[in-house]
Amino acid sequence: MKSQFLLRSQTLFLPQKQVLKPYYPEAMATTTRDLKIHLSKRQRGLRICLCVSSLVILVAAILILIFTIFKPKDPSVFVNPVDLENFQVLSPNSSGAPLNLVITIQNPNYASFKNRNGSGYLKYGDTIIAEIPLESRLFPARSTTNVSTTANIQTDKLLKDPNFMVAVEGGAFNMTSEAKLSGKVRMAKIIRLKAKVYLSCTISLNISAFQTASTCISKLKL
Repeated sequence: MKSQFLLRSQTLFLPQKQVLKPYYPEAMATTTRDLKIHLSKRQRGLRICLCVSSLVILVAAILILIFTIFKPKDPSVFVNPVDLENFQVLSPNSSGAPLNLVITIQNPNYASFKNRNGSGYLKYGDTIIAEIPLESRLFPARSTTNVSTTANIQTDKLLKDPNFMVAVEGGAFNMTSEAKLSGKVRMAKIIRLKAKVYLSCTISLNISAFQTASTCISKLKL
């Protein structure tokens, strides 16, 4: 009876064997690699988010500047006929009288403007009496540019108008001029936009005193 008790007690208090889990280095390496890939994706996503946010802020800042400080302004234009001493509008031996013009354009904008080759027209009343060639030219930002050109006035059309002879007898006559400059504006070497400048001028010539005066209206459209 006693021996059975001892045997049973020894059986109860025998130390239990530890169960060792198998060690798989490949599995641990795979887990570490997956963790690194996950962290790398998160960092890349964060960088993309920061880049997009920075780009949006930059575009917003540029738009604010364009519509406030850099808001497009109409240029100031002056048309000045020159060399009136040689202007022979009443010459009977010629059907054309060259009129030299200096067109002064003041660009008040922070963007430059470059126009393509074009032309304008000179009118007396409702009759077109000359074409004004306008060559391609760069108008720098916030600058004044003088453009020299020549309008070959068709005197035969003028002499057919009875109102012209009456005006000449008074020593002066008025003409109107219209032109459209098509080109591109460029700002900070980044922004390029198509633009058009519309010009409308009234030119007064006092051929007896060799004096001129002009009034121009200009409009810039993007």
